Amino acid sequence: MKDPRTIIRRALVTEKGTTLREKANQYFFEVATDANKIEIKRAVQALFQVKVRDVRTMTLPGKIRRMGRYAGARPDWKRAVVTLEAGQTIALFEEV
Repeated sequence: MKDPRTIIRRALVTEKGTTLREKANQYFFEVATDANKIEIKRAVQALFQVKVRDVRTMTLPGKIRRMGRYAGARPDWKRAVVTLEAGQTIALFEEV
């Protein structure tokens, strides 16, 4: 089994994420691209001691960036939207 800290890379704090956190008790995380929903659910439960109801994931393509005539690409990354059970919160987000 993978270490939960390698699956959950960082918490994402955005306007959309803040709105969903307040209305639907959903939290955004950047996760490893090879992680599946079951691994993400277990990692969030292990790191934050909460009950996860649902996990939705999306793989986002990296942007093309140019430096003069040379073009490169940022790596693809994966975002997870984690829905918690009613009454559960993650203290990390409440401080922001």
